Amino acid sequence: MLNLSPWQRLQDSYLGAPKPGQYRAQPEDFIVDEQLDFTPEGHGEHLWLRLEKRHQTTLDVVKSVSRLCSVTPRDIGYSGMKDRIAVTRQWISVHLPGREAPAELSTALDALGIKVLEQVRHPRKLKRGVHRTNHFTLMLSGEAVQADDFEQRWQALCTDGVANYFGPQRFGPGGRNLQRAQALLAKGWRKRDDRQGMMLSTARSFLFNELLSARVIDGTWCQPLSGDTLMLDGTQSVFSVDEVDDSLVARARALDIHPTGVLWGVGESAQQQRAAYESRLLAQHPKLCEGLEKSGVKRSQRALRVRLLAPQLRREQDAAVLSFALPRGSFATAVVSELIEHPDFA
Repeated sequence: MLNLSPWQRLQDSYLGAPKPGQYRAQPEDFIVDEQLDFTPEGHGEHLWLRLEKRHQTTLDVVKSVSRLCSVTPRDIGYSGMKDRIAVTRQWISVHLPGREAPAELSTALDALGIKVLEQVRHPRKLKRGVHRTNHFTLMLSGEAVQADDFEQRWQALCTDGVANYFGPQRFGPGGRNLQRAQALLAKGWRKRDDRQGMMLSTARSFLFNELLSARVIDGTWCQPLSGDTLMLDGTQSVFSVDEVDDSLVARARALDIHPTGVLWGVGESAQQQRAAYESRLLAQHPKLCEGLEKSGVKRSQRALRVRLLAPQLRREQDAAVLSFALPRGSFATAVVSELIEHPDFA
């Protein structure tokens, strides 16, 4: 069975591994605020609720709201899955055509540890992946925060960007999601065995992290290669390049464009230098790659690097409080793992 091993950090080669530290000691140490780039219209069949939760997953909230509103979970929409050990704020939608929400909904949710911050109507269901960014406020403590190089590490991430690894929560405690994904793909993926597609996502995330780690080791994670597919910063727009010129190098240095890596699936294979990294993945993990192709999931690209938006650092007694935003799909734990040593990243 596959096991997770630590992927290559960016600064170990010249600063060494970071010192031990703590994060998420309590939910208030890890605050996530989901940001839409539009405003609900104020009318329509769907009630949109902006909720704040603690010690619960997004799916836990969906179950509670569906029960209280007497609808099925399929009638509820959400854009992103949020962490359990955290204070998280996000929108969900509830399909309530021709009727109001129960009068006691806010009170009942509050008793379950879910606070209603806003509620407004909108014509359409909230779909996955429509939020633009997540804003994070994180408190870190421990030896790493007191180390002389802590602010140097942080500033390098602000200047050069962050390796866009999928976080350990994608793979489950002890990597159990990855082992489940491997077993499911080995026998042949079926929708009824993986209705949310989480096992497909877990397998693709693992392969992406493997490729990204190889490019971090080679020093090409932030440098365009001939044949690369590049992504415009802050968008999902991509374009391929046959040869790399000085203008592309300058744009990459300015964090205007980022190299991408494959999210494995069916589709046209890579060309030129980039193909070497994908060929290595296929040689190292043939059953995983072949299982994904047989599932029919379509190949796509993900940026190897992500830029921190509006990053700030402040000191608070013996802790460091970090504030920044990331595009949807990027993990704050990819930032934290560069700054502290912690069992989650071992």
